[in-house]
Amino acid sequence: MRNDETRAAIEAILFASGEPLEITRIAEALELEIEDVRDCMFEIGAQYDNMGSGICLLKLGNKYQLCSRVEYAPQIRAVLDLKKNIPLSNAALEVLAVVAYNQPVTKAYVEQVRGVDCSGVIGTLCQKGLLEERGRLELPGRPLLYGTTPNFLRCFCLTSLADLPELPEKTEDLEMRDDEIDSTQGEQIRNFFQAEIEEQTGASSEDEEAGDGEE
Repeated sequence: MRNDETRAAIEAILFASGEPLEITRIAEALELEIEDVRDCMFEIGAQYDNMGSGICLLKLGNKYQLCSRVEYAPQIRAVLDLKKNIPLSNAALEVLAVVAYNQPVTKAYVEQVRGVDCSGVIGTLCQKGLLEERGRLELPGRPLLYGTTPNFLRCFCLTSLADLPELPEKTEDLEMRDDEIDSTQGEQIRNFFQAEIEEQTGASSEDEEAGDGEE
């Protein structure tokens, strides 16, 4: 298969899927090496960028997806009669921060960090496709483990978890208590997540009337 045919085949596969696909699955289907497929992905993404296309190629960890560019979201919503998503609450953003930086984690761990019950918030985030179950912890009761999803990366414009902003070092202030450090970290990450949401939706968490609050 020639290189241009390979790129065309990859585009067709990604377009037909509509969901993020692991590069290994694409490589197996085309009977190619993963590195060869990755090179083609880079060329496809660069081609879309260079031609100013309304379509872009997203890399979400080890998965890829064809998507419309975020700047055209208002026009897409208008044509398809889509409503704006309700922005996430501070509680949801804090839970996302805890899970994103420590995954996989149990609900009990998240609740220990935040100091409140998080059952409802975690359930909401799972329904939104931002969190997912990652098996069970080998302890009495075998509690569920949670982690972020490719949709989480896409929503916050991240290629991988390595793109998350660094947490402040505890050594910056030796007299700062652990709970104060956790609060500082939570505020920093919450601000990062909220900024991404506002850029994509044009709304802030103060606009939210209900939905993702503490339950």
